[in-house]
Amino acid sequence: MSARLPEKYRYIVVEGPVGAGKTSLARVMGERTGGMALLEDPDANPFLPGFYQDRARYALPAQLYFLFQRSAQVRKLSQPDLFAGLTVADFMIDKDALFARLTLSDDEFALYRQVWAQLKPQAPVPDLVIYLQASPATLVERVRRRGVAYERNIPDEYLVELAESYARFFHQYDAAPVLTVNSENLNFVDQPGDFDLLLQRVIAMRGPREFFSLGS
Repeated sequence: MSARLPEKYRYIVVEGPVGAGKTSLARVMGERTGGMALLEDPDANPFLPGFYQDRARYALPAQLYFLFQRSAQVRKLSQPDLFAGLTVADFMIDKDALFARLTLSDDEFALYRQVWAQLKPQAPVPDLVIYLQASPATLVERVRRRGVAYERNIPDEYLVELAESYARFFHQYDAAPVLTVNSENLNFVDQPGDFDLLLQRVIAMRGPREFFSLGS
């Protein structure tokens, strides 16, 4: 069953740490609203399996690969068709530095910043950011349950660090309206009613920052 969003929503970003469910929600939202889902492709990154085994050795090439990939994807949004419909992305280019600061040494981060300055990746400001939260224990359980081969080597500590980094990032983020969603008890893929509730909250948003959880 299709759903309608107000015309003001042309570019929505779903964000959150690994295991939060951002790709699943972005895909469902695209399907249910007739929009286009713009999704990252982590499986295409040849350095990612190595990163989860030897973070110090593979952090820089993995990070740079994602930077180039994300820059190419958001470049498509720089001159949008005036008649295009909704685009729902499962990433925002602004968060790239979050991962870089978390995983790179100081020298590597300095090099990363130089590459960023040369690329000058830019994307339109989202009309809405949906930030998915979950406890570290839930993130760990979801990552283990989905059974992606290279993710078996993700240390639990890394997922905790990542969740904390996302919380700090969105505490300060004010470039676009943010709907923070507690995804602990929500299943947007298997429970269509959960998505309906989220959609209602999106439509009803009036302020720059709001919070949604099951029953709120």
